[in-house]
Amino acid sequence: MEALKLHDAVVFLVAAGVVIPIVKRLRVSPVLGFLFVGLAVGPHGLARFADQIPWLDVLLITDVSGVRALAELGVVLLLFMIGLELSLERLWALRKLVFGMGSAQILVTGTIIGIIAHRFGNSTAASIVLGISLALSSTAVVMQLLTEQGRFGTPTGRGSFAVLLAQDIAVVPILFMLGAFGTRADDALAVSVAIALGKAVLAIAVILGIGRLIVRPLFRFVATARSPEPFMAMTLLVIIATAALTSAAGLSAALGAFLAGLLLAETEFRHEIELNIEPFKGLLLGLFFISVGMGIDLAEIWADPIWIAASVIGLFAIKTLLTSGIARAFGFGWGPAVEMGLLLGQGGEFAFVVVSLAVGFALVPPTTGQFMLIVVGATLFLTPLVARLGRTLGNAIEARNVDDGEIDIDGNLDGHVVLIGYGRTGRLLAELLDRQRVPHVALDLDAERVTALRAKGAPIYFGDATRPGVLERLRLAAALALVITTDDPDAAHRVLDAAHKLAPELPILVRAHDSDHAIGLIRDGATTVIPEVLEAGLQLGQSLLEKVGLPPEAVRELVEGERAATLRLLTPHKESNP
Repeated sequence: MEALKLHDAVVFLVAAGVVIPIVKRLRVSPVLGFLFVGLAVGPHGLARFADQIPWLDVLLITDVSGVRALAELGVVLLLFMIGLELSLERLWALRKLVFGMGSAQILVTGTIIGIIAHRFGNSTAASIVLGISLALSSTAVVMQLLTEQGRFGTPTGRGSFAVLLAQDIAVVPILFMLGAFGTRADDALAVSVAIALGKAVLAIAVILGIGRLIVRPLFRFVATARSPEPFMAMTLLVIIATAALTSAAGLSAALGAFLAGLLLAETEFRHEIELNIEPFKGLLLGLFFISVGMGIDLAEIWADPIWIAASVIGLFAIKTLLTSGIARAFGFGWGPAVEMGLLLGQGGEFAFVVVSLAVGFALVPPTTGQFMLIVVGATLFLTPLVARLGRTLGNAIEARNVDDGEIDIDGNLDGHVVLIGYGRTGRLLAELLDRQRVPHVALDLDAERVTALRAKGAPIYFGDATRPGVLERLRLAAALALVITTDDPDAAHRVLDAAHKLAPELPILVRAHDSDHAIGLIRDGATTVIPEVLEAGLQLGQSLLEKVGLPPEAVRELVEGERAATLRLLTPHKESNP
């Protein structure tokens, strides 16, 4: 495989430096911007005119293989960052969605698409390969969109992530199945798949078991150097070594990177690692999206526009309907289910690998393979627009579908307090309200927490407060106040925006992470904002002053004065009329 040329690297860096600011100013997804760049500067774009306009060679990328070789690192780092944001405990908490809903989505969608492929004259082996590969969605595109929008904590984000994680795990048996089709008889297929699954389970267990014993001591040793270079080197070593181990075991390198992220998520070095890796991940993912855009041949699309357009629409339609129905069967509301279906409706980057291997094994005819790669590339190209449509449609469904049974509030409820987030802070506020006989309702996205607390009689419901329809069911317009205690800063801003649209005059109290976050919330219209670091700092300061010998009464006066002064700065004042 050829290496990335210096010229191609320069073109990419120029694109990253120019395209990202432009698309952000236009409020367009950077994913879409990079896809456009790939389409324009690739061999199927402006390169067609390089013979007539020689200076275009300076602006073009023609080494597609070199670009894709480096772009694969972007997907690996993306999976590492996803693992870093999780933990083994949280992954275990998602097991029903990952192994239940995710597996159902792969099997049902793959079967339906395979049957359709068979009806169009493909062989049984080709139909199975096309069905299972097109059932998978794009981890790189979807996760990038969810990250940009800060929607990992929403039902749509959590469900989409669970399905994508199941699909990444499914890469292992799919690759072995492909090899079995190409080299073994049909009666040995089941045995080879069983062996593949056994290898996968054994490799994952060994990596997680050994990794938990050696990773933390290694990073503690490197941290003693108090230098970023060895720390960064050790991080890259863990990622690449784990990816290499999984690749040697027949698993995907991306899955190995995900396991490395899981291992490091449980260490005290997690946040430092995130800061070091984030810029590289974004740049390499941009390179991946450019390589996808470069693979779309507009001439091929123009040669058969009707069938390609029908196939693109059909793939989105089939996957949206099936994924939405499966999500609904697993307890998601119609709004999040439809949004999830549209968000996962595209073909995935893994389809490029599977279809290319299938063509090499003579399982799929070259013309069919090229056609399907164009369809997959086109769906990736359209995903940011479809995702925006999905969010709009999901919000509309959530606002109108008041009878889906997710939230059933007493219609006479009035003069109550609405709590968003029911962690430690939310439960403390609920206890205070209970003692004063103030009616309240709470909303949370932790399904297990909601189930457990509702069994004890707590007035808590499962739902996404960023959706205006959900807030309407909580009778927000009739409430005395809204309190937002969520841990997600981006979600707090979105809840605040949705609440203002429904009840502009409602007092809104928000827990902020720090003063900068608090200032942003006030700018967005929060009535009162309390930075979580404020009280911790004041209590620590009070203890410190008492320990150094100041009288307790004087200390309390100083602390109260500091608290009042800080809150005055963080409390919006209305201008008085002369």
